Amino acid sequence: MRILIAEDEKGITNFLKQGLEEEGFEVFISENGKDAYNDIIDKNPDLILLDWMMPGFTGIEVCRAVRATDTKTPIIFLTAKDTVQETIEGLKAGANDYIKKPFSFQELVERINIHFRYMQDSNELTIGNTRIIQNKHQVWHNGKEVALTQREYDLLVYLIQNKGNVCTRQQIIQDVWDIHFEYDTGVIDVFINALRKKLNLKKEDDFIKTVRGIGYIAEE
Repeated sequence: MRILIAEDEKGITNFLKQGLEEEGFEVFISENGKDAYNDIIDKNPDLILLDWMMPGFTGIEVCRAVRATDTKTPIIFLTAKDTVQETIEGLKAGANDYIKKPFSFQELVERINIHFRYMQDSNELTIGNTRIIQNKHQVWHNGKEVALTQREYDLLVYLIQNKGNVCTRQQIIQDVWDIHFEYDTGVIDVFINALRKKLNLKKEDDFIKTVRGIGYIAEE
């Protein structure tokens, strides 16, 4: 999981970066509000740790700007501000959580994990090295984003949602193509081949298995 830390105090960022990387997270640092907003767009983090007071844009301004286009990525404020009104202001700007400096690193890690567990339960589909972030309509394989057409994306989501179950060609035509009459199901094979090629699936990691004469099954 990718975490962006937007914080201008180097002592805090160095401490957090080292600790979070030891926990297995990929970490990026932004030292001012303007860079933070640009890095959020460019790096597409899975979670944002956002300082309230930064040079350039404030954390509140960054939060509001992000929420104008992204309503799902968790944002946790790291701040010395602790009045009820300030807490409310941060939450109204779109933050998901709020932790006061100084804070326990283990508490922060647990809060991060809670948000990631919620995201995975409600938003993400995974199989092998492939991950689909549904609210962002993104597909990642081996850490790289893969561009799919709408039909390819829908087919991949359908197979993973039915992971472990054989999906017949007729079922796929009905459920993905929304066609409920006699139709040449050979088109599915064309799209499966396109998916395998775009995901660069080798024989050893091809999770889309062909069930000869019947259809396909997604399994690890």
